[in-house]
Amino acid sequence: MKKIFTPRNISLMAVLIALDIVLTGPLAISTQFLRVSFSFVTHSIIGVLFGPIGAGASMFVADVVRANIFPAGPFFIGFSLSAIVVGVMYGLFYYKKEITWQRVTFATIVITLTDSLFLTPIWLSIMYDVPFWSLMPVRFGKALIMIPIQIMISHFILTRLTGLSEFKKFQMMK
Repeated sequence: MKKIFTPRNISLMAVLIALDIVLTGPLAISTQFLRVSFSFVTHSIIGVLFGPIGAGASMFVADVVRANIFPAGPFFIGFSLSAIVVGVMYGLFYYKKEITWQRVTFATIVITLTDSLFLTPIWLSIMYDVPFWSLMPVRFGKALIMIPIQIMISHFILTRLTGLSEFKKFQMMK
């Protein structure tokens, strides 16, 4: 079995985690109930490179560090659980898989439904005592706008990344 947590991989994970924190912290548009960011880019890259275990661990670390550096409210472990689930899902969809429009579309829809339209509203309704369904109109609107954008950007970046000779060498070294 190939090792995920080698010094080289941990270093690359740290760089991608730092980029993720910047994308979801100061570069995100946030309100109490909604955040728009481009963190899906780093999540996708981490999923492609490190698989479900590495991506789940990386997303957990990113969530905890981000919550301490750029708090957007009280820390809530549910969001960390969501980060792990999302990381695992990106790893399952992309790790050692051919990047196609169908795969990226399916992954984006499933991950958005799971995280943005199911888990996050549950955590927000628990934290702020807001009815689950009252959060849906805004979250659904965001999903309708962001899903096509995520699909296009993810497909573009991941096909370029997986086509690089350095990526192929990286995969061979694992």
